[in-house]
Amino acid sequence: MPRFPEPKPALSLATVDQLPAGIRPGYDPRQAGVGVVHLGVGNFFRAHQALYLDEALQAGEAGWAVCGVSLRSPDTRDALAPQDGLYTVAESDADATRVRVIGALRELLVAPADPQAVIDRLASAATRWVTLTITEKGYGHRQGSELDIDHPDIAHDLRAPAQPRSAVGLLHRAALLRRDRGLPGLTLLSCDNLSGNGRLLQRLLLDYDRAVNGNAGAWIADRCACPDTMVDRIVPRTNSTDQERIQALTGLHDRWPIMTESFRQWVIADTFAGPRPELERSGVQIVTDVEPWERMKLRLLNASHSAIAWLGMPAGFETVDQAIAEPGIRAFIHALWQEEVWPTLPATIAAQAPDYCASLLVRFANPGVKHRTAQIAMDGSQKLPLRILPSLQARRAARQPAPRLTLVAAAWIRYLAGRDERGEHFEPDDPLAARLRPLATRIDPHAAVRDVVEQSQAFGDLAGDADWLADCANALATLRRLGSLKALEQIALSG
Repeated sequence: MPRFPEPKPALSLATVDQLPAGIRPGYDPRQAGVGVVHLGVGNFFRAHQALYLDEALQAGEAGWAVCGVSLRSPDTRDALAPQDGLYTVAESDADATRVRVIGALRELLVAPADPQAVIDRLASAATRWVTLTITEKGYGHRQGSELDIDHPDIAHDLRAPAQPRSAVGLLHRAALLRRDRGLPGLTLLSCDNLSGNGRLLQRLLLDYDRAVNGNAGAWIADRCACPDTMVDRIVPRTNSTDQERIQALTGLHDRWPIMTESFRQWVIADTFAGPRPELERSGVQIVTDVEPWERMKLRLLNASHSAIAWLGMPAGFETVDQAIAEPGIRAFIHALWQEEVWPTLPATIAAQAPDYCASLLVRFANPGVKHRTAQIAMDGSQKLPLRILPSLQARRAARQPAPRLTLVAAAWIRYLAGRDERGEHFEPDDPLAARLRPLATRIDPHAAVRDVVEQSQAFGDLAGDADWLADCANALATLRRLGSLKALEQIALSG
C-alpha cells in the first residue's frame, strides 16, 4: 500500500507559534491596530511596504497594521483570509534563503465586492496613511498627467461618485467624509513607478474634485500630504516551486508566500500629514527631494529590465537571470547604460551610476529570484514613456546617437505583434494591445513603427521625428530578420 506524505499544517494564528522565534512575528498580530490602508494588495506590497510596517510593529510602534484592499480580484483575500492575513516572505540570494512570517496585514477587503467597507476604513479616525501600488495604469490619467475622464473607472465614478471603483474615486469619497466629520487629513503615499508620483496623485485628486464639484480641493491640498516616493525590490510572481521551497523551510503550508531578493529600498519625501512610524530604523530614506533617486531607478533599473524582457522573451529567455547570463545581452545592457543613459543623468546621479549599475548586474543574475521576462514585458505602453523615452528624447535633443534605446523601442513594437522567434504566437499583455497589435504586425516595418507610435500617443516629439522613425523601423526590420541576439551583435560591431 503506497504511503503518502502527511499534509503540512496550514499557516495561521493557531499554528504560527510552531515556528522559531526568528521567523514568526515578534508581536501579537491580534493586538496590532490598523492605521494604514493599502490599495492594490499584491506581491510587491507584501514584499516591500508591509515588511517595513511589520518591523515598526516589531519595534513596539502601535497602530501601524494594514488593511489591504484589492481593487480587482478577490484572489489575495481568498488565499490569505484563511491564514488570518499571515504569509511568508523568503529572501533569496546566491548564498542562502531566509524566511519570515509577516503579521502586519490584519484586514483584507475587495473593493468591487464592498466599496462602502473600503470607504469606511479610509474614513476611519484610526486611519493615518494610505499607500498605493496600483501600477502605472491604475491612476486613470493621460500621458500629460491630467485626469482621463474617459477612463472606464473614472467615467463610472464621475457618474456615481458615491459608489466609486477607481483608487482616485475611493480616496476622494473618503476625503469628503473625513472633512465633514472633522477628522485629520491623510498621508497618501503612491509607491508606483511614476515620475513625481505623489504630486501626480494630488493633481488627479484635485482634477477629480473639480469634475464632481466636490468642493474638497482646498481641504485635500491643505490637510492631506502626497509625498513623492521611490521603491525598489525585485518581486517575481510566486510559483509552485517557490511554495514548496518555502514550505520545506517553515514546515507550514502557505497558500501564497512571497519569494524576493534580499535588496530593498524605500525613499520618501519628508512631507507627512500627521504621525509616521520611525521607518529609518529599517533603512527607509526620508529626503527633501526624491527626484534624483526616482530618475536613477527608472532610467537604469527599470529601463534595463524592460529591455531585457522585450529582447529576451521572444528569444526564448524565460527569466532575467537566464537572459543576463547571455554575454550578448549583458554587454548590450552595460553599453546601453554607459553610452546612452549615463550621459543624460544629472552630475550628482551620474557619479553614482557605475556602482549602482554594477549592483544591478548582481541582482539581475541572482539565481534565487526567477523573475519572468513575460511579467516584466507587460504594460509596455505605460512603462515606455517613463523608462525609455526620457533618455531617448534627451539624446535626440542633444543630437547624440541612441541606437540601443531605439532598438529597445523597436523590441517593444515587435513584442506587441505577439510572435516569438520560433514563430509561435503569444498574447501581448498591454492595455492598448487590442488597438496596437494589428498595427505592429504590418509587413512594412516603417508603417508598423509609424502607426504604433502615432496610436500609442506615448512618444511625444519623437512621433514627428522622421529620422528617428526611420531608425526605429530599420531596428524593427533587423529584429524581425535576425532575432534579438544577432541584432545585438550587429549593434556591438557597429558601435
